Formats: sequence, C-alpha cells, structure tokens
Amino acid sequence: MACKLKDQRGLSLTGLILSLAVIAVVAIVALQIVPAQTEYNSIKKAVASARASGTTPKEIRDAFDRQAEVGYITSLSGADLDIEQNNGIYEVGFAYRKVIPLFGPASLVLDYHASTAPEGTMKTASR
Repeated sequence: MACKLKDQRGLSLTGLILSLAVIAVVAIVALQIVPAQTEYNSIKKAVASARASGTTPKEIRDAFDRQAEVGYITSLSGADLDIEQNNGIYEVGFAYRKVIPLFGPASLVLDYHASTAPEGTMKTASR
C-alpha cells in the first residue's frame, strides 16, 4: 500500500535549517550573557562582604577592591560604589552598564544595579 504525501509528517530540510539557525543565535547570545550575570552576582557578594567588614566608606571601598581583585571583577571598582549612612549603618549601592557586542553594529546593553539597603531607602543612580 502506497503512502500518501499528505499523510506524512515531519520537519522539512528548510524548517530544520531555520530552527538550527534560531537555536544558534540564542546560544551565542546566552553564552555572552552568562559571564556578565556571573560577574554581577560576584559583585553583589563582594559588596555585601565589604559592607560587613568595613566601618567607614574608605574601608568599605578598600575591602571591595580586595574582593574585586580576587574575584576577577572588572566592571566596577571601590570608587564606583555609592555609600550612604542610614541610622548609623552604612548602606552600599552600585549601578553599572555592560555593553556586549553581538555582531556588526548590534550590541546588547545590560543595566545592573543593586543595594544592601532595604528596598526604596537608597537611591542608586544608573551610569
């Protein structure tokens, strides 16, 4: 018995090539975002550690710089930290922009910001 063409199911060669192209583009972008996100998480941990170990803004900045050197943090330095005193406690915030070149003139811009202060009590300006 012969199979009719309309009964066949599956993916055409063109569909397969287009699907693989889309998957490749998504993978390339993801492979470039993962290191930036990992660095952001390292920065948040370093800021929390620096805040806990420092009692003055200078000590906090110096502690962050030491953590940044060990943690291979290149997007931010201690001088970029926003430090405010709230009720006798220093709160540390930061904001930075990471530009990831994709291809040609296309780039992906990621704006990162965080603070050790409770939500809404510290204003960290985006850079």
